[in-house]
Amino acid sequence: MANSKKSLKNSKKATNPVAHPLLLQLSHFLSSHLKPNTQLLLAFSGGLDSTVLLHLLALAKQTIPFELHAMHVHHGLSANADKWAEFCLQQCQTLNVPIQIAHVNVDKNSKLGIEAAARQLRYQVLFNTQSNGTVPDFIVTAHHQDDQAETLLLQLFRGAGVKGLSSMAAIDEPRRLMRPLLDVSRKTLQEYAELHNIQWCDDESNDNTQYERNFVRHEVMPIFQLRYPAVQSVLARTASHLAEANNLLDTLAKVDAEHLLHDNSLCLQGLSALDVPRAKNLLRWWFSQNQLAMPTSEHLTEIIQQLLNAKPDANLNIQLQQLSLKRYQQRAYLCRDQVSKPFDMVWNGEPSLMLPNGDQLQFQQVTGSGLALKHGMTKLRITNRDGGERFKPDVLRPTRTLKHLLQEANIPPWQREHMPLIYWHDTLALVPVIGIAHELQAAEHEQGLEVTWHELTV
Repeated sequence: MANSKKSLKNSKKATNPVAHPLLLQLSHFLSSHLKPNTQLLLAFSGGLDSTVLLHLLALAKQTIPFELHAMHVHHGLSANADKWAEFCLQQCQTLNVPIQIAHVNVDKNSKLGIEAAARQLRYQVLFNTQSNGTVPDFIVTAHHQDDQAETLLLQLFRGAGVKGLSSMAAIDEPRRLMRPLLDVSRKTLQEYAELHNIQWCDDESNDNTQYERNFVRHEVMPIFQLRYPAVQSVLARTASHLAEANNLLDTLAKVDAEHLLHDNSLCLQGLSALDVPRAKNLLRWWFSQNQLAMPTSEHLTEIIQQLLNAKPDANLNIQLQQLSLKRYQQRAYLCRDQVSKPFDMVWNGEPSLMLPNGDQLQFQQVTGSGLALKHGMTKLRITNRDGGERFKPDVLRPTRTLKHLLQEANIPPWQREHMPLIYWHDTLALVPVIGIAHELQAAEHEQGLEVTWHELTV
């Protein structure tokens, strides 16, 4: 198959594109899901699917108020990569669509495999992209009905559960993904391209059946089609049914989470009261909310066993991609691994202060609480724990070690390590979560300085 632009000739006379059913279908989809002036970023490879979608979106925005930008990710894996990037640039210029070309370096020795590593990098770039300083409301991809059917088969071969088998959603709000062509076959897209003399690029790697998806597309699916001609639409419909079932499981998980999940930590006593399938369902939902890939069924069973049966003093630390699953006093936590480094900073009146680890302190003047401004709180020293600190936030109780106060407040050990301490001169004035030194607290009608610690979210 040719690697460069494919020039399509067709003797048919092109119909008015505005009246084409595919454009009408897309316009209805967009009208149903977009708010006025929504900003869309199209993942534009230059292949058939995304090129047709680019042309359709450019037409649709003439009647529907949304902003359209495109991004082409240059993987550098093909000798034709520069030609594809140039083609994408020309297409967008012709249609007056702003485009960015992003170059990435794919690790060819990645354990994920080249295909998965390239996909991961591509989405990483797309999700982190801004257009005119604004994060797009949705990343738009050209996944279609055939892709949905192939994804269902691939997930089935991998032994996925209901969530995996539900495949792709047309609107994935948590990830800001939009896939408006999931009900459209590749054949329909090609017919549209030929009818309107649209050109596109052919990627030679799409014929390489060493890649799983290409094997399913070129070797498996044709065999199914001999017996079941409508297999793509049937499988896509099955994925839709499974998506509905997954939504019900998510609803159940939300009911359980309402009682057991607080500040991204999970009550293990409540988890142990659930039967195993329901407990697994809750964990899957929790992991999904934190953008974690689903562990295998065996791994999930092992995680539950460790969470519920490990000794109370066990230092449980289970690595789950970018986060660690920890346990402390009958609660499970998902948190970032942090290396605590000493820091010593001075606050000079700014509304907020960024700490070296990404955490943030916010300062606000209030009445009746906080650090009493009558003492002249114009400069504060902020540092981390050194050990041995003593603190008295309650005038009716004796001075105690900060270690004891943190334990009493059930602050997990890993959180204590990077907790910022706020000093006024040489006095420990404020400890987030614990309180304010009793002699520095603002009285009921006094002006005070409220300091809030915001940890970098997972």
